[in-house]
Amino acid sequence: MSCQTKRPSPPDLPATMQAIVTTGTGGYDKLELQTVPIPEPARGEVLLRVLAAGVNNTEINTRLGWYSASVRTGTEGAGEDPPTPRDDGGWNKTTPFPFIQGTDCCGEVVKVAADGDKSLIGARVLVRACMRPKGFASMDNIWMGSDFDGAFAQFVKVPAQEVFPIECPWTDAELATIPCAYGTAENMVHRAGISKDMRVLITGASGGVGSAAVQLVKRRGAEVVAISTKAKHDAIRAIGADRMIDRNADAVELLGEESIDVVIDNVAGSGFGAMLKLLKRGGTYVSSGAIAGPLVELDMRTFYLKNLMLIGCTAWDEAVFPNLVSYIERGEIRPLLERTYPLEQIADAQRDFLQKRHVGKIVLIPPA
Repeated sequence: MSCQTKRPSPPDLPATMQAIVTTGTGGYDKLELQTVPIPEPARGEVLLRVLAAGVNNTEINTRLGWYSASVRTGTEGAGEDPPTPRDDGGWNKTTPFPFIQGTDCCGEVVKVAADGDKSLIGARVLVRACMRPKGFASMDNIWMGSDFDGAFAQFVKVPAQEVFPIECPWTDAELATIPCAYGTAENMVHRAGISKDMRVLITGASGGVGSAAVQLVKRRGAEVVAISTKAKHDAIRAIGADRMIDRNADAVELLGEESIDVVIDNVAGSGFGAMLKLLKRGGTYVSSGAIAGPLVELDMRTFYLKNLMLIGCTAWDEAVFPNLVSYIERGEIRPLLERTYPLEQIADAQRDFLQKRHVGKIVLIPPA
């Protein structure tokens, strides 16, 4: 039995809301709980009451200025020490400080613009966080919670075309685990053309994107080889991994060179070269992150003599988010919710996130 997408009509909205405002590049002191005006939806936009908002690497990376070209280290262990402020630390050009972060959003439509579809009011929706303002023929993209105000607040406004009503028995917090991690993973799976009879290696398989990729690759019928710390192996097998490898082991020695069709790698760093050795001739390497370090050593001979394809994935293809909604509604994937925190405890949630003891996602719940 599925839950309803419609809720009772919302009461009159207050003039202000509680939000976590990120005031600049730095430590947790840059995360300020503030009372701010509720945004007014403009033409083509809707206003959502945020029901739950997931925590991601990207919010921490943006606060730390990690996307700056001047940063040469990975994201592991980051978070406590304020970095040197970097004006070029955003995903695109500059980060619009002060602003409200929050890339994942499960919300309820409470208001539409004058030209909007009023039948959406009361619908429970997911927000497609990666948006293509110039259309899907262009790779230009913007992200909610990175390029403009996001979901670490009681309300958020977004383009109406980016909200997807959903019918499912999941809780709000469970739905908030989906947008960034599963959208990113499905985009890599989609663009790599993964299908049955392939053998796919997934690094960082216990993280939000990695654990999503395990499920999404498995639903396509491919064999999943996953890499993570040994303590998390059973949890990852439970969501579909066929074989587990410890993150400190020599994957080339265990699997053999030219044994993998596709590598999904958001780790990078010093292990990058081994990933290319593992690929079969004509194989595909796909990535949307570099938690172990953004600078890697590439032997061009391995790349061109093996006829490899390297795919960078940030902008989501048009099919990705509708696919995810359909997978959820058909019960083909399941959420991995580790725990929730009240919105005002965001610093504690991010500290917990950076410990990397969890499998899946940590989610913030705004005050009702």
